[in-house]
Amino acid sequence: MTAPNAHPSPSEEPEGATEADRLRDLLRTPAYSKLLVFSALIGVPISLAAFWFLVGLHELEHVMWADVPKALGWDTPPAWWPLPLLAVAGVVVGLVVTHLPGAGGHVPAYGLHAGGPSAAALPGVVIAAAASLPLGAALGPEAPLIALGGGLALLFRHLVRAPATPQSTALLGAAGAAAAIAAIFGNPLIAAVLLIEVAGVGGPQLFVVMLPALLSSGVGAVVFTGFGRWTGLETGSLTVHFPTAPPRLDTGDVVWSIVLAAGVGALVHLMIIGGRLTAAFVSASPLVRTMISAVAAGGCAALYALVTGRSPAEVASSGQATLAGLASDPHAWGVGALLAVLLFKAAAYTLCLGSLRGGLVFPVLFLGAAAGVLLAPLPGLGVIPGAAAGMAAAAAAALRLPVSSVALVVLVLGNAETIPVVILAAVTAFVTAELLPPGPSAATRRPREKSAGGGVRA
Repeated sequence: MTAPNAHPSPSEEPEGATEADRLRDLLRTPAYSKLLVFSALIGVPISLAAFWFLVGLHELEHVMWADVPKALGWDTPPAWWPLPLLAVAGVVVGLVVTHLPGAGGHVPAYGLHAGGPSAAALPGVVIAAAASLPLGAALGPEAPLIALGGGLALLFRHLVRAPATPQSTALLGAAGAAAAIAAIFGNPLIAAVLLIEVAGVGGPQLFVVMLPALLSSGVGAVVFTGFGRWTGLETGSLTVHFPTAPPRLDTGDVVWSIVLAAGVGALVHLMIIGGRLTAAFVSASPLVRTMISAVAAGGCAALYALVTGRSPAEVASSGQATLAGLASDPHAWGVGALLAVLLFKAAAYTLCLGSLRGGLVFPVLFLGAAAGVLLAPLPGLGVIPGAAAGMAAAAAAALRLPVSSVALVVLVLGNAETIPVVILAAVTAFVTAELLPPGPSAATRRPREKSAGGGVRA
């Protein structure tokens, strides 16, 4: 299963060949046809693995934040509850980083990565995510899912003893990641769009990556949806339902959305820089400093609970359930609670970005929505347009993937009325974040990680 070269040498191309001719020639090659079939086949086991992975995270989180506190006599977790949980998370992730191949996956502060880890790195990815996310990391599950899907795709290639080439590695990694990521976003289209932007491809290579990713994620979505209904188990897909229909947009919504997006984009950019500085701090002594950073994130959640009297889980979590609650009853959050959750969750998110393992998307969606709801009383700005603009701006500034951010927020909201402010907010925040000083780069500040072969790589 050797993927054909998408860019043949000039001597191999007929005179006058166009991009469309190259694409047709590629689609006719047996190697690419085999790659498409293999992508469809691996979509089934990868989506099943993603399903049980998410079920496990969801159930463990419920046990740690609901069942155990109730068994000890508390209706809600006490303010100090995140401290021991995140201390354990920090120790486990620190051990994974220092002792297991792959260092538990990519450091979240450096963004999403399309490439899948080696098969040897998969145990570390699963252990680090299982320690981080259910125990209170302010991160989402999308990055571990991408790593899991890409790594499993390469593992299946190894099991069938197919030839390994740089092209097939890239394509299968993207296809496997798309099959897994479709599970959490509930839509195969956003998975394919996200992976295309993460890979940064264009021209004929765009179609080469697009077709396996779409096919694998589509098959995976069918299996994932059907399997979930058959078992009755929940994984917690990301959806938002406002209790009222979105209003017609007016000038105030558009103008305030642009202003909101510029501010949110700048603030999220500062969080990413803070996460990279945390990663540089942790890299000097991963075991000890990962625990210190994780406990500090737990301290943010504890302080939030003490100040507001609300559950610390609103800060020490991915923000998925809290976002759904905010959307269903935004007026239940007073100005003080919104300000407090923005402050403390942003701080916890920054610390977790550089120390624990998870994804960037879920927490910033909540932070963006909370900022939109907080500013909704501005003259001419509605709650739903404000939340939509805040979510799009936060996602675009964190991921630096404007098309994926627009598609994600539109699909999460499930309505077409807010698309204009979503697009404007995403573009505004993306441009704002790009024009600001970039801060530490992944090349110069990324922590040193153990490679799959047991060595250490930068």
